[in-house]
Order: sequence, then C-alpha cells, then structure tokens
Amino acid sequence: MIFGRSERGKPPVEPVTLKILVAGGFGVGKTTLVGAVSEIRPLRTEEFLTEAGRPVDDTTGVERKHTTTVAMDFGRITLREDLVLYLFGTPGQERFWFMWDELSEGALGAIVLADTRRLEDCFAAVDYFERRSIPFLIGVNCFEDAARYPVEEVRRALDLDVAVPVLLCDARDRSSVKDVLVGVVQHAMDHDADRRQTVTT
Repeated sequence: MIFGRSERGKPPVEPVTLKILVAGGFGVGKTTLVGAVSEIRPLRTEEFLTEAGRPVDDTTGVERKHTTTVAMDFGRITLREDLVLYLFGTPGQERFWFMWDELSEGALGAIVLADTRRLEDCFAAVDYFERRSIPFLIGVNCFEDAARYPVEEVRRALDLDVAVPVLLCDARDRSSVKDVLVGVVQHAMDHDADRRQTVTT
C-alpha cells in the first residue's frame, strides 16, 4: 500500500492509483516514454532482435533499433500527492499481442503512440481500444527526422472520433510526457462522466 507524504499536523494521504497503458507499433517510443517519466527505475523486458525475427519484425524506418519489448515496461509517477499513475508499456509486435488482454485489465485509459513515418503501425492499437471501449488518446511522437503534420490531418489519417484527443509530444522529455499523461487521465474522466450521464438519461 502506498501512502503519500503529509504536512506536519495532517494525516498521511492515501493516493488514488490508476493504471495507464502505453501502446503503439514497434519502435514508436513506448519504452522511452515510460523511462522518461517514471520516478522509480522502470521494469523493462527488452531482448535483442535476432536473425530469426527478421522475417516478422519490420524495422523499416527504425533501422537503428536493436532491442524489443517482449512482455511489458512498467513505471510509476506521482502526479499529485493524492494521485499515482502506474504505467504499463505493451509489446509492439503482433506475436506478443496476447499480452494485451492481461495488461489492459483494470486500465483507466491508454496512450497510443504514433510515428508519422509509420502511422499504419498504430491502427491495431486504435482498433483494440475502440472495440473494448477503453478511453485513449493519440500521442504523436515527434521524431527529429519525421515530417510534422497538423493534428487534424493525423486525426483524419487515423479515422478517429472527434472526441479522441491528439497531442504532439517528445517521448524523451519528462515535461512533454507528463502533459500527455494529464491529458489521458482527463479524457478518461470525461469519457466516464459521459457514459454515466448516458446511463441515467
């Protein structure tokens, strides 16, 4: 059980803990994002790419990538004294997608990272969260050698509902990642409020 710090004379605060998934295609920056913002040493399950995996691991556009997540990444960040996020990065390759059902259990929401050089790689994650009605946003990871596109152009390319936020970010930058995390928590809360209102009317 995690207890927050307390001011002198005040009882300790037991924070609300929320689970957020970080999904997207192979090499999009999921491990980097979790590592950039985690206040603990992140748990990583990375293995080196091998010759045996070449027929199934498309490294076009990410030729310098030599490792891949085979189970999950895990990190933690305290956004406020009363709010802690647990971050679970999903594996990107199709052969590891069986892990997604386990990881998504109890998740408040998800970040789908997108790379404009390989935008089609995030279609599977978008479809997955849409089918399960898990609130998600798109985080466009702005790689230095990738073309920049307006948010609405990315939205159209991914055929997203107008309610799904699309944010530009840098998965290496703690401040940028925190903005995305705040965005997904807010979006999930709005989604839940809309759902409750629909049920009561």
